[in-house]
Amino acid sequence: MQNKLNAALLCLLLNACSAPPRALQAVAAESGNTASNSEASIADSQIFVPAGTFHAEVEGPDTDSAGNLYAVNFGGPGAAHKGSIGKVTPDGKASLYLRLPAGSTGNGIQIDKQGVMWIADYTGHRIWRYAKGQLTTFVFEPRMHQPNDLALTHAGVIFASDPDWKNRQGQLWRISADGKARLIDQTGTSNGVEVSPDQRWLYVNESAQRKIWAYPLNDQLEVGTKKLLIEFADFGLDGMRCDSAGNLYIARYGKGTVLKLNPQGVVLKEFTLSGKYPTNVALSPDERWLYVTMQRDGSIERIALR
Repeated sequence: MQNKLNAALLCLLLNACSAPPRALQAVAAESGNTASNSEASIADSQIFVPAGTFHAEVEGPDTDSAGNLYAVNFGGPGAAHKGSIGKVTPDGKASLYLRLPAGSTGNGIQIDKQGVMWIADYTGHRIWRYAKGQLTTFVFEPRMHQPNDLALTHAGVIFASDPDWKNRQGQLWRISADGKARLIDQTGTSNGVEVSPDQRWLYVNESAQRKIWAYPLNDQLEVGTKKLLIEFADFGLDGMRCDSAGNLYIARYGKGTVLKLNPQGVVLKEFTLSGKYPTNVALSPDERWLYVTMQRDGSIERIALR
């Protein structure tokens, strides 16, 4: 299986050769902040966890109710550190939290209101549940290419993105609260996935196609016909999360920014990072900080939101 790092690099090369017209590029209508990384001299972020603390394929951050941050592939650059999960305290102290069984590698992490950790295992084709020191398989689905990111709902339904990087396509899964997985859409290279705070919209982005889609959700959390929320002319899309107001924060892989998008698809702000390869984002419980995992150097940056 092609790993995410190599696939993302391939995606960037392909994008450089096939970018659509500049007219498709998102316009920051409200803030007017369209400066690229090359035009911005000062990053909006700060280094929270230094380079080399995590593996180059650090991913999948989320926070618990106490403000601790978790991300996959902790410990340094060696391949032996893949398949682990690290914990970072609010004051930046990092340590090993959990190691997955041999053959498993985490990608997206989500922690629910009860403190249960859900882990997308992209090499093991499963979703893990970790609670009170016990790691159990919640879903094993061989038809999954490589479960990537997760979005939790209040009712316990989970949505999972499932990219097929080699063929520039993917799948979208709905997993019921009792652990039954159902394929609900064939997509482009599905990557970031998130549910709006009012539980009425499911957002899914496609990395190679550079599109973000919005699926309406009914009271049973079944999806309706998707609509295009926004499309970009260049650079990749990776993980994304909603704040309590429904705004989306989206990692722009290769551009070195995080985009803030309102529910109508209008760009509100673009935050410049120190590194170029953000893979995913997570909000602190009080939404004061936005944490960003950075591929290649294994660091984590953070952005002050207020």
